[in-house]
Amino acid sequence: MCAVLCFGTMGDVFAQPVKTGIEVLRSQDFALLAGKKVGLITNPTGVDSRLRSTIDILYEAPNVELVRLFGPEHGVRGNAHAGDKVDGDVDEKTGLPVFSLYGKTRKPTPEMLAGLDVLVYDIQDIGCRSFTYISTMGLAMQAAAEQNIEFVVLDRPNPLGGLKIEGNIVEDGFISFVSQFKIPYVYAQTCGELALMLNGEQMLGKPCKLTVVPMQGWKRSMTWEDTGLEWIVASPHIPHKHSAFFYPMTGILGELGYVSIGVGYTLPFQMVGAPWMDADRLADAMNALQLPGLEFRPIYFKPFYAVDAGKQSQGVQIHILDYAVARLSEVQFLIMQELYRLYPDKAVFAHADAGRFAMFDKVCGSDTVRLKFAENYDFEDIRNFWYKDVEAYRAMSGKYYLYD
Repeated sequence: MCAVLCFGTMGDVFAQPVKTGIEVLRSQDFALLAGKKVGLITNPTGVDSRLRSTIDILYEAPNVELVRLFGPEHGVRGNAHAGDKVDGDVDEKTGLPVFSLYGKTRKPTPEMLAGLDVLVYDIQDIGCRSFTYISTMGLAMQAAAEQNIEFVVLDRPNPLGGLKIEGNIVEDGFISFVSQFKIPYVYAQTCGELALMLNGEQMLGKPCKLTVVPMQGWKRSMTWEDTGLEWIVASPHIPHKHSAFFYPMTGILGELGYVSIGVGYTLPFQMVGAPWMDADRLADAMNALQLPGLEFRPIYFKPFYAVDAGKQSQGVQIHILDYAVARLSEVQFLIMQELYRLYPDKAVFAHADAGRFAMFDKVCGSDTVRLKFAENYDFEDIRNFWYKDVEAYRAMSGKYYLYD
């Protein structure tokens, strides 16, 4: 029960900027939404190439009746901090009611959807399972199916590209808002492709009436730099177009609150450090691993907030020299491995707050990663588990690819 709207052919992607779903929809005079009462799930990343908000575009379109807004984590206009609950409100610019999907409920209720004909999703994802926008999308698809409402995804690029797949599939018992679907940690799909797969494989139960408005000009080999699009802050700690590269490198480690991963400093997710580390020793240890496409540089810093706020710290900054060959998600486990070898008395699972283990496991999609790794602090002990589902997932998800 889904459709893909195709408009024209893709040209030379490196000669022309990518057209996102909202621009393709506009080029067709919003025909898909004409005569329907529309609800929109979006945030500040939902913009066109001129940085105009999808909210304003749809609100001003003469043949579109936009009647309701829905906000994910951080809110419709981006005025909520990471993890903060978002309350319902009224959008000051349009006067439209705003319903929160990151407060008392994370799934639209029947009351929220009453009177709507179609629910539109337009949010920029970052290609990593634990980033919660795709969880919002999936729960909204479920709600749309239950209320027999159409669901439209306005597609956007995956900043990580469409080739890298890393991490195990989420296991039963570890489904959560940071691991909502049985997909790998890095999954190589656009949000539109993911929605098609969730629907087609019945991962959400009853399929919804899904239509994906695809991009024009995007290819799987492209990273954000190739798209010709401006980057909009995806969340307070994903400020730059390259931030998405680093999020899967250290985000899991960051769940333990054991070391700084640059959140609270000027390099969120791009570094690892603590007051007790020796920057040169750790940089030498990491570079000795000769990880493809990566280099580690000593860094000295003092976090402004979060872990070790106000304390002089040191560690390593991660530099990506060749993105195509870099393996992103394993970096944090290798850092944990080398920290243990340098500082055996600082073993992460012996010193981290045990109360954080549950979140670490949820983000990993399993407790096997933690339990097995904690035996020897050696990535080789979990490597096969971490990558065991990659090829099967590539084959299954490939059936839903919209782009070459």
